[in-house]
Amino acid sequence: MPVRQLITAATLILVTLFAGASALWLRPAEARLPNADFAAPLSARAAVAVVAEAQARQEAQFQQITLIDPTRLPLTPSVYFADTGHHLSNRSGFLNFWRANGQKLLFGLPISEELVENGRIVQYFERARFEFHPEARGGDSQVQLGLIGTDLASRNLTPSTLIGVDDPQSGVGYFPETRHSLSGPIRSYWERHGGIGVFGFPISEELIEDGRTVQYFERARLESWPEDVDSFFRNQEAMRGFSLNTLYDVRVSDVGRRLAAARGVGIAPVAQLPGTPIWNPTIWRRHIDVDLSTQQLVAYESDLAVWHAPVATGRDGFDTPTGDFAIYYRVPMQDMTGSIGDESWYVPHIPWVQYIVGGVAFHGTYWHNAHGTGTRMSHGCVNLRIDDAQWLYEWADIGTSVTIHN
Repeated sequence: MPVRQLITAATLILVTLFAGASALWLRPAEARLPNADFAAPLSARAAVAVVAEAQARQEAQFQQITLIDPTRLPLTPSVYFADTGHHLSNRSGFLNFWRANGQKLLFGLPISEELVENGRIVQYFERARFEFHPEARGGDSQVQLGLIGTDLASRNLTPSTLIGVDDPQSGVGYFPETRHSLSGPIRSYWERHGGIGVFGFPISEELIEDGRTVQYFERARLESWPEDVDSFFRNQEAMRGFSLNTLYDVRVSDVGRRLAAARGVGIAPVAQLPGTPIWNPTIWRRHIDVDLSTQQLVAYESDLAVWHAPVATGRDGFDTPTGDFAIYYRVPMQDMTGSIGDESWYVPHIPWVQYIVGGVAFHGTYWHNAHGTGTRMSHGCVNLRIDDAQWLYEWADIGTSVTIHN
């Protein structure tokens, strides 16, 4: 389609969305707008205009992708990662597995094409190796993660380090399968991001390598980055007696890249296949679903769930509005102020704020850890853990659609 036609199509979409979005933005929430943690940063009319413009721009991008001649498309869904020069496809299910189980955060980007090792199709990523198991085709274990943490540990650590202990310290998670334990931020990260299924069992205790605390697992090596949590949140931890986690205070190290180098795996970039889009979260329609009855949030790319997070929503009298909305304003940090009747509040340093209707927003919280428990804590906002709020902020954008329902 010529550029002029694309612009015309985008304009028509903009007009349509503006008309529909105005109704969506106002009707479900007009009775609830005063009950919110924040003052609305934009008027209803301005918010509708911002959302409509963003969604029209995104729709024009989708139209460009769908106009590609089908004969030039790969036989299975595939994308190209310009940063590393490699493809990721669903031939073996690797693309959807990557999207649904942590994406760049846990696995990094692909650093090889699919290849065969010991008779099995595999692909190397910066932080993992995917393996195709045809005997489980169509099941949850069709794609499995290679034991690259074990491989790297056997190269880097002394045998005595891997032996483990029979008398674990109290207050830690102990795994008799490998005779090693988990505690602190690394344990929290392991539990939140997939546990045994993603990382495997611990195969060492915490160690110091290159001045940093690390721990080896069957499928990964985790690193502690405590400096990622700023002093304000550290002080809040001490005051409130529970841990606060950012998205990057623990990180998965580049085990896949290290092992690929040790094995001589070819990681040189390859030419982009005709018809494959360059990866970006915007090539899929993004949508956020909030279930008030279960106090859970799910983020979708098209119909694929890519992130799950517990939430805490509005308490009685400050109920979180239900309806179809869209993110219309975002700011990485903001103070919260408000006053309703005899109640007033001032809460500083609120992280990862994304407004969805009036003064109702997604944001991180540090004053409670009741997310997902059924205890509703807010004046209408959708409270998230700090790391979940940060992930959502980095993944979403102005115009990302939101559904809130019971």
